[in-house]
Amino acid sequence: MTAAPLISVLLPVYNAEPYVAAAVQSILRQDYGRLELIAIDDGSTDRSLEILDRCRRDDSRVSIISRENRGLVASLNEGLAIAQGELVARMDADDFAYPWRLSRQAALFAARPELGFCGALVDMLLHGRVAKGRLDPVFRLDLSVLSKFFTIFMHPTVVYNRRIIGEADLDYDGFYRHAEDFDLFRRLAERYPAALIPESLLVYRLHPGSVTSRHAREMRRTHLRIVSENLESEGLTEDGANLRAIGETVTFDTVARAAAFICALEERIAALPDTTRPSFEAGALNLFYFLYQLVNDEERPALAHELLTLTGKWNVIRRREKYALIPGARAPWLSQASMRAGKCADWVAYRFKSAPAASVLAPYRTGVA
Repeated sequence: MTAAPLISVLLPVYNAEPYVAAAVQSILRQDYGRLELIAIDDGSTDRSLEILDRCRRDDSRVSIISRENRGLVASLNEGLAIAQGELVARMDADDFAYPWRLSRQAALFAARPELGFCGALVDMLLHGRVAKGRLDPVFRLDLSVLSKFFTIFMHPTVVYNRRIIGEADLDYDGFYRHAEDFDLFRRLAERYPAALIPESLLVYRLHPGSVTSRHAREMRRTHLRIVSENLESEGLTEDGANLRAIGETVTFDTVARAAAFICALEERIAALPDTTRPSFEAGALNLFYFLYQLVNDEERPALAHELLTLTGKWNVIRRREKYALIPGARAPWLSQASMRAGKCADWVAYRFKSAPAASVLAPYRTGVA
């Protein structure tokens, strides 16, 4: 009988004292036994290393690398270099995996050995509440095309198949800092089959100290740089400067340039063959939503009004936002107040629909200092 493949789990850690014990225990308590956990302590200044040491003493499957701070990309590449597994899983120090995560992903590779990598849905943990993940229908389209427009998988859910992916291809590029996963996934999806498991296998914790929260602006700039590179490579634009500009600063000028970019992109996509056009159309729509969110976060309704008017996309924005933004050019304060009220209404609805986190977290509380 063929032995189950060894799964190496890479866990970069930087000042994750409140969360890291739960993350580690969620891996060690998997119903898949043949695994190793490689924790890379990236120069933490809190008690993260102490907690990791305690976990290592309790379970020989844990190994630790600890050294000065070098950043996430260096930590991930260092972990990849020493991982022994045929499958390599990512994990973040502030998330926790459901006990069946690795067995579900190993089963997928057993059923589809040609796959290069896979991801999964996540549930979101915010303010003590877990919101159930939902499968977006867009993932029924071509992942290799979608990967040119956005990060197709949540990074901590990914498992790489080293029996398929060439060693030179499985490498994070520091040039794309804070969007290194987007860059890697687009490169891999061009060469290797990928799949999304339509089930939540991990709880993704949202908090102010997360990498996503702390580096949102830089992440967005890098994201737009990657998209512009992809579209230039595909011949869908000659120059992505108008797209990259809005990542640097959001003004009426950069909004107008971004809107022109979207309109020109859609015209070119409309001429593509029927076999690929739907996936590119979905990717372009996702890019528009990305730009809309970027502009909306500036809390200058007149700019959002400008973007929607120049792209002609009022019809794709939710009715609440539509009526909140229409008066933006004349009365920004009124539009702003309406949007804030809408956000409060969304939050109330979210609180009542989401599940309490206590029952989900309970199995992982042991070992928290």
